[in-house]
This record gives sequence, structure tokens and C-alpha cells, in this order.
Amino acid sequence: MIPLSVLDLSPIPEGSDAGQALRNSAELARHAEALGYNRYWMAEHHNMPGIASAATAVSLAHVAQGTTRIRFGAGGIMLPNHAPLTVAEQFGTLAALYPGRVDLGLGRAPGTDQITAHALRRTLQGDVDSFPQDVMELMSYFRPAQPGQRVQAVPGAGLEMAFWILGSSTYGAQLAAALGLPYAFASHFAPAALHDAIAIYRERFRPSEYLEKPHVMIGANLHAAPTDEEARFLFSSHQQSFVNLRTGQPGKLPRPKEGFYESLDPYAQRMLDNSLSCTIVGGPDAVRRGLHDLIERTGADELMLTGHIHDLEARKRSYAILAEVAASQPVAA
Repeated sequence: MIPLSVLDLSPIPEGSDAGQALRNSAELARHAEALGYNRYWMAEHHNMPGIASAATAVSLAHVAQGTTRIRFGAGGIMLPNHAPLTVAEQFGTLAALYPGRVDLGLGRAPGTDQITAHALRRTLQGDVDSFPQDVMELMSYFRPAQPGQRVQAVPGAGLEMAFWILGSSTYGAQLAAALGLPYAFASHFAPAALHDAIAIYRERFRPSEYLEKPHVMIGANLHAAPTDEEARFLFSSHQQSFVNLRTGQPGKLPRPKEGFYESLDPYAQRMLDNSLSCTIVGGPDAVRRGLHDLIERTGADELMLTGHIHDLEARKRSYAILAEVAASQPVAA
């Protein structure tokens, strides 16, 4: 069975706040570990009223302290927003506290709108075009410090760190292949270039000290429930949130709404169908079929599942259903 992992944006549900969202994330991380999930990642987003994981390293430190085995990390850190040394120190601190368990996924998008990206700028000259150089600079801070080295990451130098390149286009695939790093594709919200990116990554991959052969992890949305009807109902929170974001009205994660999809105009329905095509929704049988289909279509080495479900207990149950399905009928790529 290929590994299954969790992506958590620490959604802030309507009627709640960021503090509770982060406490929910800590509980979900413990739940995922008990269910046998491989990784637990959080993502950097800014100026999003419905996402609590903007300070990603701090959020990860909070959720990691209640776990003992599961790998955890960033999926990802948006590197144009930061100086590489700052990221190395933050994740070096996590690696010092939790040795051998930390992943550092790196992306080149700002994770926000342009006005907020300007407010986040690390220098007046920083931009996405320096992403490859910034990645290599960041990686260098984790090598053992050399005599006379003027700048070190403390903590960080000499500590183990698992680097990943993230992407939603073929750009990240090319960089991950050239550097010999594992590659995670954001197909849970931007699946258009998925197959092209995977093909380019696998064809151009060059082995490195970090990885001997290509390793692709793809993102997918998960909304599982005891019945197909309840799963579709829960999925409506995610659909509402996505429509709100795409229409410039981001907010907290809405409560589920009966008949929401059917109430949309055809254009909005097509937008949801295209953007959220890598989604598993339904009861156990539908989850089994969806899981098998996704692995067959992509040949992924690992799946990372995210689910914007308003109620925490329903969200935990969704991951439990997937774990039960995978355990009862292992699925190979």
C-alpha cells in the first residue's frame, strides 16, 4: 500500500476562531498518528480569514508536541516570502526538537494576494525568479558548518532535514528533478498540469544524496462519511469556501449547506469540477473506488489528503474511514 499522509491548513470554521482551529489541528495530528498516516503537513497562507497556519513553523511546533512517530512538516513554506537563513533557523529548531521527523516542502508562490505579498517582502529586490538559488542556499545551511564559515544556521547546521519541492505547474517538476528531490504536486486545487508535471519529473530526475529515484506525492481532497449522501453534504463546506475564494470573498469555513452545488450556475459548477477533480467523496465503497482510480491514473508514490470539513469529529471520522478502507484493501501504484 502506498503511504497516505495528511495536509492540514488549520481551517477556521464559522463560529470559531484561530486558537480553536490550531487546537483542532493538534487533535487531528494525534488522530492521524494513531491511524497510521505517514506525514502531517501544514501550509503557509497569509491574509486568509479561514486559515490559521500562516506562522507555519510555530503551528508545527504546537501540533508536533503531542505526537511521537508521525513525520510532520511544511507543505509548504513559500520561500519568496522569507530569507533562507530564517527558514533554516526555524526548521533547524524543529529538527533539534524532533530529530528525524521533519519535512521541509518549498514553494515559489507567495501563498497570498499581491498586496499582502508586498507586505511580506523580505527585501525590495526579492522575487520568485531567485527561487532555485534560494532553495540551494537554504539547503546549504543544513550541511555541517565548516571552519571559518561566517554565517551558520543555529540550530540547523549538521541536522537532518528532508527537503521537498512543491508545485502546481511543470516549473517545480523540473527543479525537483534537477536537484534530485522528492516532488509534491498541488492537485487538490490546481490539477491541470498534473500529468505533464509527473512525466517531466520522472523523465528528468537525477539521483542525489537525498534521493536515489523519483518520488511523487500528489494532493487530493477527502470527504468520507458513512454514506455517500452525508459525504456530499460535508463536501459543500469546501465547495462554498472555494467559490468564496475565487470570487474575492475569502472567509471562515462555512457550515455545510444542502443543495449548494445544484444552486450554482453552470460556470461555477465547471470551475469546481475542474479545480477539485482530484477529490474523493462518499461512503467506504466510493472511497475505495476513488482511491484506486486516483492511484491508477497518476502512478503516485504517496497521497496527501486534505479535507475542509466544518465539524472536527466529522473530519476525524473522514480520515478514519480512509485508513480503514486502505487497510482492508491495500492499493498499489
